[in-house]
Amino acid sequence: MVGKVVIITGGSSGIGKALAEVFGRRGSKIIITGRNGSDLNAVVNELSNKGITITGIQADVTSVADNERMASEAMRAYGRIDVLINNAGISMRALFSETDLDVVKKVMDINFYGVLYATKACLPEITKNKGSVVGISSIAGFRGLPGRTGYSASKFALNGFLEVLRTELLKQDVHVLTACPGFTASNIRKRALTKDGSAQGESPRQEEKMMSAEECAQHIYNATVKRKRTLVLTTQGKLTVFLNKWLPGLTDKLVYNVMAKEADAPIK
Repeated sequence: MVGKVVIITGGSSGIGKALAEVFGRRGSKIIITGRNGSDLNAVVNELSNKGITITGIQADVTSVADNERMASEAMRAYGRIDVLINNAGISMRALFSETDLDVVKKVMDINFYGVLYATKACLPEITKNKGSVVGISSIAGFRGLPGRTGYSASKFALNGFLEVLRTELLKQDVHVLTACPGFTASNIRKRALTKDGSAQGESPRQEEKMMSAEECAQHIYNATVKRKRTLVLTTQGKLTVFLNKWLPGLTDKLVYNVMAKEADAPIK
């Protein structure tokens, strides 16, 4: 990864920030995007002080124009694009029957269409360089989670898109990685949308017991270097994917029981 140009969407916090540091420490040139300019600049300054070559671009993944500008600015800054990590994402937490449909649309716009827009903008350069497209999906993209309608739907759609892309580019030697963290300590649950679109505020889960963003980023780095097809993280995540494939009826009950134990769970 030395000298490779790596774009990370949603790179100003959580897994995205951790990815910027992991790739940057190994000699990659980093571009991170985010909607909040001050958060973005803070990360750029922090990582620059650690000797990492990094540029921040304020951009909204739901905007086609912003994604095209992101790719153009990457080319102006570094002259190439080797890796795109589609990390920007948002979650939600509410029963479908109670959820404003605009909430589901917002989640889909960020988690799914944002990936399409960014990938479309960067793909010509990545194809030329036989590089990598990485999608940060989720266990929720293999197994639907109650109370996470929009999130699960967006990740299932993302998994399908990445599978199609991988197959279409098979003979062009472009690497496509579907990375599926399990529950990882980050701020995604604090920013998760409730049924009316307001931010959840507090995580309903015990963040301190989860895999750290830094450990997650290291696994994704290794999988990118090895050009792996799929990465499923955590023992719970691997077990959930396995059981859902072979014992789906049992998994329905197990997942229901686990999710019902969350603080203020929408299911009881």
